[in-house]
Amino acid sequence: MNVRSAWLPITGQTRSDTRVASLGALTPTSPVASRSGILPGSSDGKWRISGFTIVGTTAMGATVYPGRALIQGTDSQGGYPVALTQTLNLTFADGHAQYARVDLIVLRVYDDEYDASGRTEAAVEVIRGVPAASPAVPATPPLSLPLYTVAVPAGTSAGTGGIAWATALLGLRTATVGLGGILPVTTDTAIGAYPGQYRDIEGALQRWDGNAWLPYPPKPVWQNWTPVWSTATGSGTPSFGNAEVLARWIQQGPTVHMNFAITFGSTTSFGTGATTNDNWRFTLPVKAAAITKGIGFADLTLGLRDRVTARIRCTSTSVFELEIASGLPTGGAIAGFGLTDAVSPWTWAAGHTIIGSATYEAASQ
Repeated sequence: MNVRSAWLPITGQTRSDTRVASLGALTPTSPVASRSGILPGSSDGKWRISGFTIVGTTAMGATVYPGRALIQGTDSQGGYPVALTQTLNLTFADGHAQYARVDLIVLRVYDDEYDASGRTEAAVEVIRGVPAASPAVPATPPLSLPLYTVAVPAGTSAGTGGIAWATALLGLRTATVGLGGILPVTTDTAIGAYPGQYRDIEGALQRWDGNAWLPYPPKPVWQNWTPVWSTATGSGTPSFGNAEVLARWIQQGPTVHMNFAITFGSTTSFGTGATTNDNWRFTLPVKAAAITKGIGFADLTLGLRDRVTARIRCTSTSVFELEIASGLPTGGAIAGFGLTDAVSPWTWAAGHTIIGSATYEAASQ
């Protein structure tokens, strides 16, 4: 029978029925399989994974500390819950006389029904590596969860001081959590199980989008924008022509940062018949939360020493204008004050520039 249930039949429930049915709420890797791994957490809440921690305790021995884990077999075989409730001691063979080796420590399940091993049990085992000039990590056996590798230098023994535990151990443990839980990632690079799954990697959240793990919330990036240039009256409409317009913005939550640099060109039009009433307007990259009298400053220049400062103000939630806020640094006169237009603070021409930056609150995040 292909539909398998646990704790429903009066008789006939098999061990694999129990494994397949009761573990469906863990991190899935297929519709009926779960992610192998160690259940995360520690008694003091300080560690991502404390289960099956291994610490060198003697010259050639180490201690495995309690923990819980799941080791997934084939889809039909199910997942094997494993628990170590007391510490367990491991002993390592002496090093080769000439070459170093790398041993692999695994949490392993034997199931005679599937592997004909003659054993039905779980064990923590040391898979001894092959001594070599460039030693390799042994292959992980079937139905096993890698825990650590141990570097065993040539000639290592209790008589020579034993294994250098401070540097010999390399952790390989991976975690598994309940469906919908945030997966604490340590060493694995596994793909996600479903779009919308979250994991914690080095203190930062990531979300699986179906193809890749992406930062969450998404990291803001600088973007280009070309402001629309108009006037407050709708008359004397200007156009950039061949002006150089460099404008960038970024939004972090409700805060928008923007900067821009405009160098007017030979085909720039400053508006036919424009007057001091035709104040210049430039569109914001994103809509502002409110009209604001000051969000930043801009430098208006017509030469190396001829420049004035303008205050950037939102005269609506969609546009900003430039309010002249200083005179020339030379003390010379300027043609007009108030809001910048085709003839204020001077009559604009090719080569003149506007360079500014501002920060404001966006209407929406």
